[in-house]
Amino acid sequence: MRSADVRRHLGTPLTTPVYPPRATRFTDREYLNVVYRTDPDALRAVVPEPLEIDEPLVRFEVMKMGDVEGFGPYLECGQVIPVRHGAERGAYLHAMHLDNFGATAAGRELSAYPKTTGSPALFVEHGALVGTLDYGSQRVATATMPYKWEPLDPAQAREQITVPTYAVKIVPDYTGALQVCDLVRTEITDITVKGAWTGPARLQLNAHVMAPLADLPVLEVVSASHLLADLTLAPVHPVHDYLTD
Repeated sequence: MRSADVRRHLGTPLTTPVYPPRATRFTDREYLNVVYRTDPDALRAVVPEPLEIDEPLVRFEVMKMGDVEGFGPYLECGQVIPVRHGAERGAYLHAMHLDNFGATAAGRELSAYPKTTGSPALFVEHGALVGTLDYGSQRVATATMPYKWEPLDPAQAREQITVPTYAVKIVPDYTGALQVCDLVRTEITDITVKGAWTGPARLQLNAHVMAPLADLPVLEVVSASHLLADLTLAPVHPVHDYLTD
């Protein structure tokens, strides 16, 4: 393999396709979102500057990807924190657990999503929409709401998932020193909301050192939604360089 051939690849193994080098289109992406109030001090300890917090809120989300270009169906679960960056309101991506290696690698290498392993699930059982996260054999999170309980305005649903999102991109060099350390921004584009519902919800988080979602404890459930949408994820771009602070 010539040097020019090596440079055409985005990652290794050189002979194994892992992820496509382009924006990803999602069809029938299903969400269970539970927004809850948490400990303000715990929240401030994990949200990086220059992002700011107005209210101590967290969105726990389970997403069932019905059809994803380049990856196929998979599930994802995590925590998203409402923040401000200057005058812009958005959301900080705090934790994401997936059951698909290609999507995990693409999220970390091409973008800045804080993706790691896990076994999420989203299903209907006895009239309840149930979202769970397991890490290995251990249950980390369980969320429930009544299935399609009350219609939600599609405009409100769109607003929930199209706010700009922020994450931290870290790339070390061969010595372990930081080569890239940026706050990056992205957003969802080309969205079609195909269904949206709201209703009461419950959320239980269990302590786990490799999936520390419970470090942001549930003090009060504020709202919940169940959404179905088609959308595209735009590429990330840097908005703050921590190495120049």
